[in-house]
Amino acid sequence: MFKQLCCVVVALTIIGCADTDVEVTEKIEATSDTWAELVERQSFFDNPTRVQGRISPDGQWVSWLAPVAGVMNVWIGPSAEPSLAKAVTLETGRGIPIHYWSFDSKHIFYTKDKGGNENYHLYAVSVESSETRPLTPVADDVRAVVYALGRERPNTVIVGLNERDPQRFDLFEINIATAERTLLLQNPGFSDFGIDNNLIPRTAVRQLEGGAQTLVSLDTDEHTVLATFSVEDVMTSGVIGFDAANEHVYALDSRDRDTAALVKISLATGVTTLLAADPQADISEVLFDPISHLPLAYAAEFKTMVWRGMDDKTSNMLQNISDNITGNLAFVAQSSDAQQLVIAANAPTQASTYYIYNRADKTVVKMFETRPAMAEVSLQPMQPVVIKSRDGLNLVSYLTLPELGAARDRPDAPLPMVLYVHGGPWARDGYGYNATHQWLSDRGYAVLSVNYRGSTGFGKSFVNAAKMEFAGKMHDDLVDAVNWAVQEGIADPDNIAIMGGSYGGYATLVGLTFTPDVFACGVDIVGPSNLITLINSFPAYWRPQLESNWFAYVGDPENEAQKADMYNRSPISRVADIQAPLLIGQGENDPRVTKSESDQIVAAMQKRNLPVTYLNYPDEGHGFARAENRLSFYAVTEAFLSQCLGGRYQPIGDDFDGSSIQILHGVEYVPGLQAEGT
Repeated sequence: MFKQLCCVVVALTIIGCADTDVEVTEKIEATSDTWAELVERQSFFDNPTRVQGRISPDGQWVSWLAPVAGVMNVWIGPSAEPSLAKAVTLETGRGIPIHYWSFDSKHIFYTKDKGGNENYHLYAVSVESSETRPLTPVADDVRAVVYALGRERPNTVIVGLNERDPQRFDLFEINIATAERTLLLQNPGFSDFGIDNNLIPRTAVRQLEGGAQTLVSLDTDEHTVLATFSVEDVMTSGVIGFDAANEHVYALDSRDRDTAALVKISLATGVTTLLAADPQADISEVLFDPISHLPLAYAAEFKTMVWRGMDDKTSNMLQNISDNITGNLAFVAQSSDAQQLVIAANAPTQASTYYIYNRADKTVVKMFETRPAMAEVSLQPMQPVVIKSRDGLNLVSYLTLPELGAARDRPDAPLPMVLYVHGGPWARDGYGYNATHQWLSDRGYAVLSVNYRGSTGFGKSFVNAAKMEFAGKMHDDLVDAVNWAVQEGIADPDNIAIMGGSYGGYATLVGLTFTPDVFACGVDIVGPSNLITLINSFPAYWRPQLESNWFAYVGDPENEAQKADMYNRSPISRVADIQAPLLIGQGENDPRVTKSESDQIVAAMQKRNLPVTYLNYPDEGHGFARAENRLSFYAVTEAFLSQCLGGRYQPIGDDFDGSSIQILHGVEYVPGLQAEGT
């Protein structure tokens, strides 16, 4: 959720961070004179030249996503001559978000939804003919979930569909060549499934009253319980695969410990065996051998990502890779013989670059850079810092500053700062390339991101510390980080903005309503304003698990006492306290944070004549998938922040698609964005 544009409607009122409109205009004119020295917005937010590198299981082909007429599509080429790659899809609109290979290397799969509604459907593309076949030709309001592919049955894919019951996914076998669909299991009430290497459903997750979950075996009619996860463990535990004999499941498991460990659980007895653990952070990634299905390596990230091998051979491989590749490593694909691994690497000053590592001869070949033009740009280092919350928690945070010169980590004088808050809330900020950090630091701002309580990766006690703390201690963590930046001489206390998407958008609204004296302005992207209407509008297929997450952490709207508390922790309850300008970006088709969340707070602010700017994108969902939309929103954001904090900005130009913008209730406040009124 928060777990990760052509037509634009803008509700615009005058923005006034300075004392008068004249002062605002002068500030903009002064900063716009330097725009030619800035890194252009397109460098950060346009589509990458290529991304999501993959190799076919037989090692004969490589693939990636790249633009066709400005829209991301799948490209395939011979691994021996990648320059011969060609586009095999011609999607328009929002493009293709993800692709992967069939085990026989004859097909590429991809998913897409309609306008951001997240009702994904599955498609297969023939490598030989480039013919595209829909594998889930169902109605637009049905969602397809891909559960498994298998080496032993390469012409079959296991898919869940909520066609019969919007809340439950029934399992189907789909023949890739013919798209024939066969019912495999009608869901009696499970919230998830584990499919073994032979594509047989073997385990399921059953929700218990109060939010706990059990992992059950499907091998017996009685559905024998293999493990029970308390409500404190469900956010940090889950099955991730099967061993070669299909006798054990591999899982991440925080039972009897704080951080999530790698374990295996016997399907016959439920006996759990510990395989690996990290004392500071959850295990977040595991590299498996595609033949033996043994875990080869695991990664955990406290301040930075660290990979560890399960044996000496893998440890040596990791060392060899690190000697040849700079940055954080992500193993994203491998050939069926396990000899070729596709690795994506990034660092704070390096956008993602893809490589192919050959295990036999220990060679590394660069596949491509996602943003090659960034190699010519001076990017700024990211500083990982641990900030203490007022009640003693360690808040792992990341700071990026404008260029200060060699070996400097503090400015000469306090800077305007943007507190950039991650979504989720069950997600985390990490160390590495961050386009928003780099963009804002280039405009002259200090940028700080904080892993507030509830963020994942730091153990279950850190996650559980967020229960019933929306607009409470979760927000205190953000304010504590702001106070730290002020005390360190990094941030000017009078010039601090808060910005984020999803939960980060909620945090922005909380910042302007609950702590109005802290922030000079806010940028809310798809953020909820009312916790009651938020939860009541969640998609039907979220309902079976709400007791484990949203009800446990926020409250149940059906409980009158909790409902009253939820309203009191909603920004909509404190609109009258807003003192600073607000910019809102929304996707019309967002199923997670529906448009009504933005509509209601904008209406309440307009009623009180409070400064709000509202951009709604009718062809988007939970975020901005289309490059045109990202560029237009960040163009407005730049000018908005420049007015408020005094940083530099690039005037709106050719990267701004304003042909269909309608500005309601407003005056011109952004250079190049002319109010028309209706």
